[in-house]
Amino acid sequence: MASLQQSTLKTDASTELLIAHIVQIHASVCKLESLRPSKQVNTLLTHLVKLCIPPSSIDMTALPEETQLIRQSLITLCGKAEGLLELEFSTFLSKLPQPLHNLNLFPYYGNYVKLANLEYRILSDNGVVQPKKVAFIGSGPLPLSTLILATHHMKSTCFDNFDIDEAANAAARQLVASDNELQRRVKFHTQDVMEVRDKLGEYDCICLAALVGMNKVEKVEILGHVRKYMKEGGNLLVRSVKGARAFLYPVVEEEALLGFEVLTTFHPTNEVINSIILARKPVV
Repeated sequence: MASLQQSTLKTDASTELLIAHIVQIHASVCKLESLRPSKQVNTLLTHLVKLCIPPSSIDMTALPEETQLIRQSLITLCGKAEGLLELEFSTFLSKLPQPLHNLNLFPYYGNYVKLANLEYRILSDNGVVQPKKVAFIGSGPLPLSTLILATHHMKSTCFDNFDIDEAANAAARQLVASDNELQRRVKFHTQDVMEVRDKLGEYDCICLAALVGMNKVEKVEILGHVRKYMKEGGNLLVRSVKGARAFLYPVVEEEALLGFEVLTTFHPTNEVINSIILARKPVV
């Protein structure tokens, strides 16, 4: 009993220390004039990621309201910084003679390759091998997940990418325009997923980016909408997080997947930050 109490005290102390460091980084990030790529932005956010990656037993629901607000703010700030970094690299790559042959210049390309490999393996293990049509919601200006899946795993699949930001889609289109075969299979649509209805019924698999639905309420609403309009037997691939990684991305709660059959959930423990949930809309 004493050893258990000692272990709990150690856990509580390490959690408090972790939160203190995260709060400090949040304060520093808030003081930045811009979240555009810079040495200062990169240093702070790299430090934050390194703090959050190790496995942690932290209970996000038990955090005080002030820490919850900081967490939500960090998710928003990290999302903005990520988008600006991707836009800068997408624009830079498009100016090269063969943009798609130089994707590895993006500093986190290796992580995206590992994530795509994991997602494809999970899909394959559950019978989704070469789907005819895939939708990726929240594809951004540098749609690495789509590009890696389309060129390495799903070489005949057509991908429809949805993003609410036309500038992001314009940058992504420019990248794909360098490859005629890929341009035929990979399309970009500037549309809020909540406005996409019957078209969602066309896809064998729908992938939801981690930052689509920035909080619990939005996630529940978006997943409910997708479930309503996607086809029966269709697959849904959702990215979530576990432990302290929830300071970087939103968590997909169980209630957000009501009405789906959850096939598998995988929580990486390496540098791949996102957990992967594969669900299916039941055939009635």
